[in-house]
Amino acid sequence: QVQLVESGGGLVQPGGSLRLSCAASGIINRIYAMGWYRQAPGKQRELVATITSGGITNYRDSVKGRFTISRDNAKNTVYLQMNSLNFEDTAVYYCNAGPIIAVYTPVYWGQGTQVTVSA
Repeated sequence: QVQLVESGGGLVQPGGSLRLSCAASGIINRIYAMGWYRQAPGKQRELVATITSGGITNYRDSVKGRFTISRDNAKNTVYLQMNSLNFEDTAVYYCNAGPIIAVYTPVYWGQGTQVTVSA
């Protein structure tokens, strides 16, 4: 059974930083991409960033230059370094993993971790 467990969320002031971690346990296909989605109150879930097993990254425009996704394949762990946070980044952040079939197609999901940006 595959489990994804996120950590690192919390409350931060505008302009601050947080680092999210996601540890995958169980048998997970090592060629899977991993990524982060987020969902803000009253909004649809949106893709934030992805990283392939080979380290190729992709970001939504609003986080480019501020967020960095990375992964440690030996530890089955993916990270999201978030800098220069603003109010619009407030959301529940979900870690996921899955194949890229034309587009990233998550198969496994974590429970989510809350990120709140507030003065």
